[in-house]
Amino acid sequence: RRDACPTTENVRLTDTCLTIATTRPETIPGDTAVAVNPKDPRYAHLIGKHIVRPLPAELPREQKLIPIIGDEHVDFEFGTGVLKVTPAHDKADFDIGQRHKLPLIEVINANGSMNILAGEALAGLDRFKARKVAVELLREQGVLVEEKPYENNVGFSQRADVPIEPRLSEQWFLKYPAVPESKACVAEGRMKFHPDRWAKVYDHWLTNIQDWCISRQLWWGHRIPVWYRKTKLESLPGLDMSQGFNTIIEDFNPKDTVVGNNNFYVGVEPPADIENWEQDSDVLDTWFSSWLWPFATMGWPEQTETLKKFYPTTDLVTGPDIIFFWVARMIMAGYEFMGDLPFQNVYFTGIIRDKQGRKMSKTLGNSPDPLVLIAQYGADALRFGTMRSAPLGQDVLFDEKDVELGRNFCNKLWNACRFRQMQGSAPASGAAADAPSVAFEIQGEIERTLLTPDDKWILIKLDAVIREVTIALNEYKFSEATAALYKFFWNEYCDWYVEASKAVLSSRSRGDETQTEKTEINQRLLTSSPTKEENARKANTLAVIDFILSHTIRLFHPFLPFITEELWHGMGYATDMPDKQGGKTIMFAPWPLPFDEDMKGHYGLDDCYLDMTNAKYELVRQGRDLRRAGNIQAAKKVKYVFKPAQQLTPHDAEVIKLLLNAESLEVNADYQPPKGTPTVASKLGELFLPLEGLIDVAAEKIRLTKEVEKIQSEIMKVEQKLANPNFTQKVPPAVLAEHQQRLADWKAKLAHAQASLEALNC
Repeated sequence: RRDACPTTENVRLTDTCLTIATTRPETIPGDTAVAVNPKDPRYAHLIGKHIVRPLPAELPREQKLIPIIGDEHVDFEFGTGVLKVTPAHDKADFDIGQRHKLPLIEVINANGSMNILAGEALAGLDRFKARKVAVELLREQGVLVEEKPYENNVGFSQRADVPIEPRLSEQWFLKYPAVPESKACVAEGRMKFHPDRWAKVYDHWLTNIQDWCISRQLWWGHRIPVWYRKTKLESLPGLDMSQGFNTIIEDFNPKDTVVGNNNFYVGVEPPADIENWEQDSDVLDTWFSSWLWPFATMGWPEQTETLKKFYPTTDLVTGPDIIFFWVARMIMAGYEFMGDLPFQNVYFTGIIRDKQGRKMSKTLGNSPDPLVLIAQYGADALRFGTMRSAPLGQDVLFDEKDVELGRNFCNKLWNACRFRQMQGSAPASGAAADAPSVAFEIQGEIERTLLTPDDKWILIKLDAVIREVTIALNEYKFSEATAALYKFFWNEYCDWYVEASKAVLSSRSRGDETQTEKTEINQRLLTSSPTKEENARKANTLAVIDFILSHTIRLFHPFLPFITEELWHGMGYATDMPDKQGGKTIMFAPWPLPFDEDMKGHYGLDDCYLDMTNAKYELVRQGRDLRRAGNIQAAKKVKYVFKPAQQLTPHDAEVIKLLLNAESLEVNADYQPPKGTPTVASKLGELFLPLEGLIDVAAEKIRLTKEVEKIQSEIMKVEQKLANPNFTQKVPPAVLAEHQQRLADWKAKLAHAQASLEALNC
């Protein structure tokens, strides 16, 4: 917020007055013109005439005359339509001054004080104090029309937290090279941006490109490679430097390492008689060395073998906030110095922000220490958790819970591999000789005739996730790849397949049994030996598990490099493999390929197994819901009765029993349930949970009645919020969606509780 100070300036020899508005009256002594829009009928007739500038007050009128110019930059609908032009202290005014060849009057010193050109009354004052004094001077002259508050945007220094003051300074500039080629490579698709929306930003930058100010007044950095002869230093302020440098530039050959004349020397190496020269005190912009990065790091300007091999490279990973500072400049440098683009793809990451949406910075102190997070959760956990929460090119609000999720997932992967190791080695299963080579690293071969529906289900799921992850990586959608892998490994492989496989592996120790279960297993093994068929089925199941894990570990490696390297060797998948195919490191192992039609046909990987197994697992979910609805503990062994709608194999019946943690599963096509028996129906048939001896029916009715009342109360609260326009129209969309989902969840719980209560009342 600044005080606006309209002033009246008199045109010489007439009584005509022009009213201007400014937030910076202290710069009036630096005005060298007044601009109007040539299409503005109010002022067009005044263009070419002169006006009297009111400050400095002590100057004679003749020395305060400035021209009225016409410039289409002036918005005649804004303010009075008359613009004071101060080329030395405003970027837009400087551009106007360059177009109209206006003189430059600098009235503010480098320390923010006013100099003598600002007038006797302002000289030596701080710019902000001078602003108030200038207003009083205008008031004394009778040219101040009014003073009123005004809001506008003022640039502030991030470090000093003070308004930035535009000033003139002598700097080095570079005319950007190879701009047309750099624009065309992206526009024509030879270089691709991910996400592609940044291509428009890039094109806008290059369309409106200006010369690059490459000099900085800092203590550190690469020094400007220019030397001045010491005998000429005293006369430099009055010396036309451009004259000498124009001659040097005209004669410059890109292959030259040293150019110059008697007064100037340009070169990476200093002059031979360095004692007679003084190097320019400025340093190069830090991006001036960075834009050479794709080739300067590999021996350029020499054509080294490394440079030939890795230039151009395939991918650049960077942030969108430096798309012009670095990306565009590297592309231009590549075309200028190497004759080709530096990379084929640019992946723009999102920016990790704090929970308030602020960019993390040292100044704000809002960035967690990555080393502390790594020490607490692990490097893989930080990598996986952050990647999973970062959609392509979108900013991310950092939440430590994402890193915790990554840690938990690493534990899950480790324990799944540990479960496999506890089963021992897989004896040969007698696989057919004509079986396709499904994986070089599996322990034992997969025999197609011994595959269970669960085996085929998980193999079909593996094929799907290989395809999904490969496509996501090719499209730089890393969060989608991690989400697909998370779902496959945790929700499908661990939650369902591993548990179902225990139906085959149950005659030997799984490693996670209770003491009672271990005693039962030991007694069973003492009284009977596994049959040859049982051994073959176990070997086949272990071969499938090895096949799944060896593929999954490779799929996870880009996201979990440390734990997957450890597991790759620890599980024995690297054993006896050539170094260049994964024997030395998982990094050399081939990427998993989707299954071809020969493999699918040989192993009978038909979608019908997918549908039937999904139906089986859905029946288990429903059966578990029956247990929860009856408030029966998950660990309690209970009896279920299944009334099949179609033939159920003994293996599927055993899997259902195992996954339901049932004491028994009675398969009875003629079962007639007692009244009030909880039941669920599926495409496979009906599943019943007889409650006799399990619950106190009267007490359960009371509990369910109270639960229904509680849920109805919660539903009413959410509905009242969603019916209030002051809430729905003001909260962020994410909050509104959260409440809508909460309402849907409560309604689902209500329906479930009411159904359970109704069943008990039958």
